[in-house]
Amino acid sequence: MAQITKDTIIGDLLKIDSTVAPLLMQAGMHCLGCPASQGESIDMACMVHGIDSDKLVDAVNEYLAARA
Repeated sequence: MAQITKDTIIGDLLKIDSTVAPLLMQAGMHCLGCPASQGESIDMACMVHGIDSDKLVDAVNEYLAARA
């Protein structure tokens, strides 16, 4: 099972499991196709969008664990 951290790059996360995209969009990250987001860490993206990165990482890890 994949585990992500706040340092995980958005592009890498989408390569791990692209079905996580709706979860990220629901959290407020609507620019997943933006070239900048592909090289940006989850923590940096959360900071830009005013999202709690710890909560998002927990939610994504729970989602990934449920899919394993």
